[in-house]
Amino acid sequence: MSKEPEKLDFIRQIIADDLKNGTHETTVTRFPPEPNGYLHIGHAKAICLNFGIAGENASSGARCNLRFDDTNPEKEETEYVESIKEDVKWLGFDYGENLYFASDYFNYFYDCAVHLIKEGKAYIDEQTPDELKDTRGNITTPGKNSPNRNRPMEESLSLFQKMKAGEIAEGKAVLRAKIDMESPNMNMRDPILYRVMHVSHHRTGDTWKIYPMYDFAHTLEDAHEHVTHSLCTLEFELHRPLYEWVAENCPLPGKQPRQIEFSKLMLSHIVMGKRKLKEMVDEGIVAGWDDPRLPTLSGIRRLGYPPAAIRELCKTVGVTKFKGTTDIAVLEKCVRDELNKTAPRRMGVLRPLKVIITNFEAGHPDGVLYCEAKNNPEDPEAGTRQVPLIKEIYIEKEDFMIDAPKKYFRLKPDGAVRLRGGYIVLCTGYKEEAGEVTEVHVEYLPDTVGEPAPEGVKCKAAIHWVSAEHALEAEVRLYDRLFTEEAPDDTEGGFRECLNPHSLEVLEGVKLEPSFADVPPEFSCQLERIGYFTTDRYDHKKGEKIILNRTIALKDSWKK
Repeated sequence: MSKEPEKLDFIRQIIADDLKNGTHETTVTRFPPEPNGYLHIGHAKAICLNFGIAGENASSGARCNLRFDDTNPEKEETEYVESIKEDVKWLGFDYGENLYFASDYFNYFYDCAVHLIKEGKAYIDEQTPDELKDTRGNITTPGKNSPNRNRPMEESLSLFQKMKAGEIAEGKAVLRAKIDMESPNMNMRDPILYRVMHVSHHRTGDTWKIYPMYDFAHTLEDAHEHVTHSLCTLEFELHRPLYEWVAENCPLPGKQPRQIEFSKLMLSHIVMGKRKLKEMVDEGIVAGWDDPRLPTLSGIRRLGYPPAAIRELCKTVGVTKFKGTTDIAVLEKCVRDELNKTAPRRMGVLRPLKVIITNFEAGHPDGVLYCEAKNNPEDPEAGTRQVPLIKEIYIEKEDFMIDAPKKYFRLKPDGAVRLRGGYIVLCTGYKEEAGEVTEVHVEYLPDTVGEPAPEGVKCKAAIHWVSAEHALEAEVRLYDRLFTEEAPDDTEGGFRECLNPHSLEVLEGVKLEPSFADVPPEFSCQLERIGYFTTDRYDHKKGEKIILNRTIALKDSWKK
């Protein structure tokens, strides 16, 4: 039986129909971030959608442009531009030569504005900002025409030229479209197209004293780049009539682009607004835009989230017009599933407890036994590695208990446990200082490497361990969710009231197996029985000490 073709989402269906009926010969999309902050995971959906569609239609010459909407120099910086370029590539997409900036088209925007003025479809308004606000009306009250609305075209054109020349102060004049002050759509009530800003731009310097508003520039950018399908999130649905008005009333170099809206990617337990992210950075709540606790792409990359997991999340949530919030556990499952397939296994002890195998030397005159350990049970081609076992090893403190409960199957007095990949050992004693266990003594049981326990020995668990002599020192940063509530923005008092005080715990004195000696930055692995970790992107070593960030625990500890 033949497999049914996969059903297309509504945007891909529109594009497929347009190609089939000849509306367009190819597809051109764009990802248009404003460089006023770092990208966050919410942007990943738009990136995957726009670049994904281009890739799927590559045979027809489709492409996706990376275009920076840099029309607000007060908030934009080159740092943000470079971080966005890097994030798009990290996520797995190549914009090639299709890199553009709104600032490349400033002359074109200006010419279009002049065209509207000459056509009597735009005018200079000299009302104060407060007057502009007061006369705009609201959703139940129509707006009022500006006293400047019917000024002569020549006068508006002269004033616009003075604005461009820097002869008019900020806040003293704006260019407005002449549409309909009684429109039920607030965006159509003579929207502002240009404002005066005596601010240096990160690319054009002090050349321009006026800058276009996003709704005006966005349409013209798309048209200039011959974008066929302008894919926007749902908050731009009410802006679409203005998008179309600008396209219909300005000279375009080709076909009019079509704007289509889709729902945002919203996740629980995080804050994604750029303004709020910037507040957390500026206030020192986090250590920077790439703090692993932030949902920025730079942050989750540093945390160790694989880009394939982010792409899988976007595929899982799909493309719809349905507004909703996805539980962050869905993202975390994507991360675990991907790392389970790809991350090599290693052993490390976070909170070391020394164990002495008292009879080890008698059976191992060389003082060492090399145990064979699988690099990834999910991937047979990953092979194995040799892990040294000697007389003194480290185990986790929690893997030994004096007064163990009935269902505690790890190491305890007179109890047996298997050292992962090695022998079964039997506890023969322990030392205490000030009520704390400082050392455990065991004996290994011969011929139990890879073999079942001898008759009469109960061994129901295997624990990880590290050779004391061969162990490498590490600092481990245990990252957790930054917020304790599902909807931080809805918390009484704001998101600051539900910050997780345990979102970061730093452990010193961690012991790692010797295979970590030459690992590079961003090396991801599973520390067996503990979780997934990655070496820090920027400071993966401090001298001889290795720096590991916990990407995610093996299981969801937040389940109720």
